[in-house]
Amino acid sequence: MSYQSRMFCLMAGKSDAKRDRGLKTPKNIRRIDHIPYGPDVRWNTLDVYRPGNRSGALPVIINVHGGGYVYGSTKQYQFYCMDLAQRGFAVVSFNYHLAPKYKFPTPVLDLNLVLEWVCHKADIYGFDTDRVVLIGDSAGAQIASQYAVIWSNAEYASVMNITPPRFELAAVGLNCGMYDLRQRAMQKSTKGLKISDYFTEHPESFGKMLDVLDYISPNFPPAYLLSFKGDFLAGQCRPMAELIGEQGVPCAFKIYGDENNGHVFHLNIREKLAQEANADEIAFIRQYL
Repeated sequence: MSYQSRMFCLMAGKSDAKRDRGLKTPKNIRRIDHIPYGPDVRWNTLDVYRPGNRSGALPVIINVHGGGYVYGSTKQYQFYCMDLAQRGFAVVSFNYHLAPKYKFPTPVLDLNLVLEWVCHKADIYGFDTDRVVLIGDSAGAQIASQYAVIWSNAEYASVMNITPPRFELAAVGLNCGMYDLRQRAMQKSTKGLKISDYFTEHPESFGKMLDVLDYISPNFPPAYLLSFKGDFLAGQCRPMAELIGEQGVPCAFKIYGDENNGHVFHLNIREKLAQEANADEIAFIRQYL
């Protein structure tokens, strides 16, 4: 791992631990941790959260964590995901292979494995596979949006050599993300991250795989995009929302707060503004379930 990415992981870890200090699993949540979903016992694990007072099949949210492709796990997202579950969802939070050891597009392949697992285990865990939602932030928003293109456009699925399982992707929530994969892959570094840790020193070798935005079609799922005025990726929100909307897809976006509210502020579930942003996103999503 590059020095830049190593320092990023160190600082992010301290910040996330401070944010979540003192939080506990709510009494009304049932959680099952460390479930294997793929062949790699170290990386291919996930957690499931459900409201304890609900039985039967629930709409399912797949949360794709952020972390610049080099950092993050279910641990840093457990309280956010349980907050989503309290809103009436079965929530799946998963670990994926991280850079620099694992390069693009390994996390996207992991996400496909997760969806295969969800479809295969739907009866056991109470997943309604006709009402699946992808939510991701930062790098996770990019991964989620890329998978939504794979699901909705067979041509791009062929480019990626990925065959999604049969399920209905009802909506996506894209939070504090970056979406122009080709532009990002060609950068040297950004916000303390060395981009080649994920995209290699020769990103051009990925060809059309990087041209995700060119494959957004009218079949793309309804999308809610959010960011915060202090987010260094806030400028990515409106162009992506407009690009989706130009295809006739239901889409809404909002930039919350002020310059004191930064990147992935919505994970701060103790904050009133974070709760407002998350409630708005879920309200939009509910329209399409």
